[in-house]
Amino acid sequence: MAVSDLARGVHDTGDMDRQGLLAALAKRYSTPLARFFERRVRDRQDVADLVQEVFLRLSALPNPMAIKEPEHYLFVTAASALLDKVRRDVVRHASNHVEFDEKLLQGSDLTPLRVLEGREAIVHLRAALLELPERTRDIFVLRIFEECRMDDIAAAVGISRRATEKHYVRALAHVAQALGDWHYR
Repeated sequence: MAVSDLARGVHDTGDMDRQGLLAALAKRYSTPLARFFERRVRDRQDVADLVQEVFLRLSALPNPMAIKEPEHYLFVTAASALLDKVRRDVVRHASNHVEFDEKLLQGSDLTPLRVLEGREAIVHLRAALLELPERTRDIFVLRIFEECRMDDIAAAVGISRRATEKHYVRALAHVAQALGDWHYR
C-alpha cells in the first residue's frame, strides 16, 4: 500500500495531509510493529516504547508523503530503533539492573527524632570512652566493636584473661552509667 493510498480522504491542506498520513500509518502498522518487537525483546514493557520510537522518527521526517514504500520504511526504522535500544542497554549494563521492589526498600521506621537521639548517643558514647584509661578503652572497643574473643584480646594486650575481663567490665559499667545519666536528663 502506497502512502498516497493511505492519505486519501484526508483534507487537502498540507499540514492536515501530514497529520492524517501519520495517523493512518499509526492505525495500520502499530499492531504489526508491536508483534515485530514482541518477538525480539525480552521485556514486553519495551514494546510500546519501541513502536512509539518508530512513529516519532517518522514524524521527524520533513516530508513523510515522499515515502514510496511505507511498510518497508517502517520496518527498517523498527530494526534501527531495536538496534539503538540494544546499544543503549549494553552501555547502561541493562542486563545487570534489578527491578525496583518497594517492599524490600521501604522507608525506615526511624523518625527524625530517633535519628537525632541516636546521633546524640554516639557523641555521649564517644565522650564516655575518652574518659576511660587507654587500655580499658582498647579492650572495650575490641570486644564490642571488633567482636574479638576475650582470649584473643588478652593475648593482643599482653595481660591475663581475668585482667582483660576486669577491664571490660569496668568499661561496660562506665559506659552504661554515662549513657544512662545522659538519657534520663
